[in-house]
Parts: sequence; C-alpha cells; structure tokens
Amino acid sequence: MKRRFSLCISVLLCIGAYAGSGPTIYKKGWIDFNKNGVKDVYEDPSAPLDARVHDLLSQMSIEEKTCQMATLYGSGRVLRDSLPTEQWKNEIWKDGIANIDEQANGLGTFGSTLSYPYVNSVENRQAIQRWFVEETRLGIPVDFTNEGIRGLCHDRATMFPAQCGQGATWNKELISEIARVTAEEAKALGYTNIYSPILDIAQDPRWGRVVECYGEDPFLVGELGKRMIKGLQAEGLVATPKHFAVYSVPVGGRDAGTRTDPHVAPREMRTLYLEPFRKAFCEAGALGVMSSYNDYDGEPITGSYHFLTEILRHEWGFKGYVVSDSEAVEFLYSKHKVAADAVDGAAQVINAGLNVRTNFSLPENFIYPLRHAISEGKISMQTIDSRVADVLRVKFMMGLFDNPYKGDTKKLEKVVHCKEHQNVSMRAALESIVLLKNENNILPLSKSIKKVAVIGPNAAEVDNLICRYGPANAPIKTVYQGIKDYLPDSEVRYAKGADIIDEYFPESELYDVPLNKTEETMIDEAVALAKESDVAIMVLGGNEKTVREEYSRTNLDLCGRQEKLLQAVYATGKPVILVMIDGRAATINWAERYIPGIVHAWFPGEFMGDAIAKVIFGDYNPGGKLAVTFPRSVGQIPFAFPFKPGSDSKGFVRVTGSLYPFGYGLSYTTFDYSALKIENPVIGTQGSVKLSCRVKNTGKIAGDEVVQLYLHDEVSSVTTYVKVLRGFERIHLQPGEEKVVDFVLTPQDMGLWNKDNHFIVEPGTFAVMVGSSSQDIRLQGKFEVK
Repeated sequence: MKRRFSLCISVLLCIGAYAGSGPTIYKKGWIDFNKNGVKDVYEDPSAPLDARVHDLLSQMSIEEKTCQMATLYGSGRVLRDSLPTEQWKNEIWKDGIANIDEQANGLGTFGSTLSYPYVNSVENRQAIQRWFVEETRLGIPVDFTNEGIRGLCHDRATMFPAQCGQGATWNKELISEIARVTAEEAKALGYTNIYSPILDIAQDPRWGRVVECYGEDPFLVGELGKRMIKGLQAEGLVATPKHFAVYSVPVGGRDAGTRTDPHVAPREMRTLYLEPFRKAFCEAGALGVMSSYNDYDGEPITGSYHFLTEILRHEWGFKGYVVSDSEAVEFLYSKHKVAADAVDGAAQVINAGLNVRTNFSLPENFIYPLRHAISEGKISMQTIDSRVADVLRVKFMMGLFDNPYKGDTKKLEKVVHCKEHQNVSMRAALESIVLLKNENNILPLSKSIKKVAVIGPNAAEVDNLICRYGPANAPIKTVYQGIKDYLPDSEVRYAKGADIIDEYFPESELYDVPLNKTEETMIDEAVALAKESDVAIMVLGGNEKTVREEYSRTNLDLCGRQEKLLQAVYATGKPVILVMIDGRAATINWAERYIPGIVHAWFPGEFMGDAIAKVIFGDYNPGGKLAVTFPRSVGQIPFAFPFKPGSDSKGFVRVTGSLYPFGYGLSYTTFDYSALKIENPVIGTQGSVKLSCRVKNTGKIAGDEVVQLYLHDEVSSVTTYVKVLRGFERIHLQPGEEKVVDFVLTPQDMGLWNKDNHFIVEPGTFAVMVGSSSQDIRLQGKFEVK
C-alpha cells in the first residue's frame, strides 16, 4: 500500500509539473493537442480518418516526422527514467516518439516497483503519455507496445502455455479465448499494441525458437494465428504478428549469430512460410507486423521493397505499420554488408517500406542517420510522409487521439489474473497435453496408489519451465506439488535424479562422458526411491537452458544424464510413466520402445502441476495432438509436414519414418469415423466444396477428438505435397455420443503456385482424407474440378 501511494504522489507531481500554465487543452469532446485554441481537423473525433491523418501530417516538421519512425524501449531497457524529467526537454523525443516498448511491465531494472500493484503500472504510462500530449508541440500520443505470445508480458499477468503448447491444442475457439484474456489484461493495463502472434513455422526442431511457434504446418499456424489477431484487435488493440518473413529456417537450425541464408525455394516460400502471414492480413486484418533480420536469397527482409511493399501492401493490402525486429536495421551494415553505414542502411529500409525502427539502443542512433539520409536526397519527402502517415493512421484507429490515457485503474484487480482468466489458463494447459504412448492402458493411474516417486529435473522446477515474451512472477505449481496435492492420502516423494544439462553440455552431446560422483549419487538416490514406490513418474525434458531464442541444438536426445536416469529407474522393474516438459520435438527412441506410458506437456504455464496430475490420474482425458513431427534422428532433418513424394528413402542404411507423426495424439477412449459426405463432387475452379463426416465416441469415458481434413491434388503442373492440412475441428464427445463435423474447401485451399508463379486452381481430381492424424486416415473420397 505504501508503494502504491508513493507512486501516485509521484505521478500527480509529474502531471502538475508539466501541465502548463495556459488554458487547459482538454475541451468538451476533444483535445487541443497543438495548444492553439482551435479545433484542428486532426483533433476532431468526427472528422474522417484520412482527413485527420493528412491534417496532422501537414503540420509536422521533419524532426517530428522522423521521431514517429523510431521506438524507445522502456524503463530499465533503454529509457533511464521511470517518469518524465526536466531533461526530457533536451532529449530527441521532445519532438515525439512512435512507441515505447515494455514500459513498466516488470521486466526492466525497476522490476515490480512500477509493474505491481497493477495500478502503479497504469499510472506510470499515463504520466508518460501526459508528458507527450502536453509537452510536445503537436501532442502526438505514444503507442505503448508489449509482448504477448503466452499471455501479456507483464508482472503477474495470466500465464498460458508456450505457443508450441497452444498449437498442440488444435483448438481455434480456445486460442480466441487466450487472445481475449490477453487483450482484456493489456487494455486494463493501458497497453495498445501487442507483438503477437508468432507466425513462423517450426520446420526444424533444432532451432531454438520452435518453442515460440504454433507448429510446423502453415494451415494450422495460419488458422490459430487468425484467431489470436482477431481476438486482440476485437478489444481495440493492435496485433503485430512476427517475424516477417522466412525467418524460421536458418541454415542448420542455427540461431543467434547465423540468422541468415534460409534455403527455401520461391514456391516453397509462398506455400509454406508466407501463407500464415497472408491469412493474418487478408483474412484477419492485422494492423501491425514485425519485419525479421534475416535475408532471403541475399536480400535482407527489412531492406526488401519486394517483401515490405510489393507483397505486404500491394498484394495483401496491408494498411498498418511495419516495425523492425531489434537490430534488423543495423544488420544491413553490421552483418549483411549490403549498406555502407547507418545512413545508407536507414535509406534502404525506409525506401523498402519500413515504418518504425526498433533496437535496444537510443532512438537517436537511427533518427540522426535517417535525417542525414533525407538531407542527402536518399529518401524523398513523399516517402517519409507515406511512412509516417501509416503510423499516424494506426494511432487514430486505436483511439489515441480521442482518449490517449489508456488503462482502467478501477477494474484492474478484477481483470488482471482474475479467476475467470485463470480458468482459461487451466483449460489451455489441459488441452495442450498429448498422450504419446499408453501400452496396455497403463494410464490413467489409480488414485488409490499408495507410494509414488516423482523423479526428474523438471519435477520440482518452476523458473526455467516457461518461455520468453510472456508473464513473469506467476504462481506456478510444480509437477511434484501438483501430484502431492492431488493424492493427499498417498505417500508422494521426490528425487531430482539429474540436472537438465551436465557440466560438459553441449560438448557432451558429441561423445559419452562418464558420470561424476555427484551424478552417480543423484541417480542412486532416484533408483532407491523408485524401488520403495509403487510407480515412478519421471518428469524430464528441457528448459530455458536448452530451448529458447539463441539456444539451438545439434542433437534432439534428452540432454545431460536424463536418459541414463530413465534407464536406471526402468531397470528397477517398477512401473514407469514419462512426462516430457519441453519446447521442441525430441528423439526419445529408447523411451518409446521401453516406457509404457508417455505424455508430452510442453511448457504448460502456471497450472502445470494440477494439469499434469489430472491427466495422469484420469480426471482429464488428454486430447492434444502434435503440431510438429517427432523425427527418429537429427539425420532425418528436414523431416517436417507437409512433405513431397519420395522425401524419405529406403531403410537399407538409414532409419525411415517418424517417431510420432504430425497430428498424432492418443486418448483414453476410442473414436469411430463414418459417413463421409461430399455435397458437391463436381465444381468449377472458383467453386467451393462442402463435406462432412460423423465421429462417435465408442469408449467408456468422455473425451476430445481433433478431426483432421487433408487434401491431395492427384495430378498437377508442378509437384505438390503428398497431403496438405485443410481443416480441423476439436470436438468433445460423451461415451456413445456422435457428432457431425462439417468442412468447407475454398479455392484458396485447392490452389497452387504454377510454373508462371501465379496462384491458380487447376482442373483435375482431388483426394479428400479425414482422420485422427496425418497418418491415421479413417475416411477417403474424391471430387472433381472442371
């Protein structure tokens, strides 16, 4: 309470110090942003959008325009002050700034002092906004941006599973709910623009950022991404999907210093890597986008007129503004070497179509070179006006010129991390869990079991079992605690058994290193505990030390001594259940062969312990499906869905087939598919196909099934994939219940990029496949395109 009061006093003092001595600028129904006593067109809420943009732009100096083309990172990141000071009158943002990122969200140096209680954070941003409105000449409000791929990136906001886990739910309606919760909390806290969703496709599991992706298939990623975008923008926020474009396939799956040279052919680029973004802009209307720092075919994306203007604006009709990923602009001259210096780099990116530069450095590091480029004639004023107009248009659209002071201090405590939002988080955690193996129906375990050993480096871990770009300081329950709470009358004990990584990691992935004394002792303790128990629940996998941005791998086996631990516990002869908590596919071949029960929980968020306990002991029937293929070896990579004919060779000298295919996931019940109906089996090239099937729960318990629709073009002018995902629905069925599942195939679903690089629907026969995974096809049919 004392901290909240002191911040309120600081805010009031700040407002009083910078309110000015003249007549108030706050009029009835409008704000006199330029302080001239006249209602200018841009200040008139009833004026047409384009007229307001044009009027404001006509009043701006070159200094003010260029300041609307850069980001300022918030307190503790780049901005030194938590609140406006007299010195701000001498800073470059005295002429305004496009946006301020991650201000008072709890991740900077000032930590929770500004971010929690929540009201502190709102009042902090409102005070900063008031300075820009009242103390800059034209009063252009700031766009307060933040991350939000697994819930809002704010201290104690509601935490959801990592985006890879969200993808495993295959539930469009649930993603809409996650978006709603994220948006409601962002809106209550006063953020206006969320850098979400990530629309990269996870085609290489070695890459560290697969944890941040919905999956490897463009249709799945695009459909879930659409729901996130629509949900965020339904609350009046801007959704800024990322990373555009062709970012997620660096050579060898490597990240960090080698973020270049994706080996992707033009048709593959269009079909796979650009398709989720096309849906984001053409079907969901996203108003923001983040350009990536990689190149494509030798051309850096952030400096590419083809990508940022021809595709994004001319082809897809994008009306928002493009913000660069951090260092994407600087990479033109520091890494890619296509620009001589910062001035040349600024000219290239602005002429290409970039609107706002972002970096973890002061905005003048870009703005001054930008002004030099303008003065040297490298960028025309027409281009500058066009780029700034895009930024202003979005600010008008989000209502910043009608009510610049966002946030609701009266409803904060009833919104952020409220019980209803926590319920959505719990549901997401449950629906993300995938049952990989259930030999002899070992799962679910009996609730009457007497002695349970919970073993493994992820069993009692919290801090490292989340991914980046989301909430911090959430009350996460460990798996060990979740099982203890679930079985209050049983003896539940814990042994770590091993660390996630050993002291020689990652070099130890290349050769066998003998166990040291400490490691031997840890495994011995785990084995002794298993021997004294009725069942051993092994909680293994990875964490932020093994899978995240800049943390790519050369091996997909269990890290460190975890497999040795698993084998030692299995050798006791006690029943063993493996729970994987990780952010990527793993080559768990030994476990698949010997361990009877395996579930994958990804990084499930704050309800990790409760959700996993409910699944293991049968209070929840898992229905998640893999959104990525699990290869059997890194030697098979690339090995993602969809794939072309003949992409896997004979098994004479190499392993073939996946460990677990795309779309795979078991259940505690069984489902029967029947009655595939194609309503219009003959259509024209611009026609659509309606089809349906029946799915029945033939088991004894309720459960979810993800009904998946695949399509194959039997004869085409260019090679196509063996099958492509073109529809999915997650349904819930009681025992004996049957439902009809409907799908519609549109020309967009049937088209291809032909030899002339035009997207068309070709006449011919199309095969329809409906099933429980990409390999478990239950129903098949055909239709003709004339």
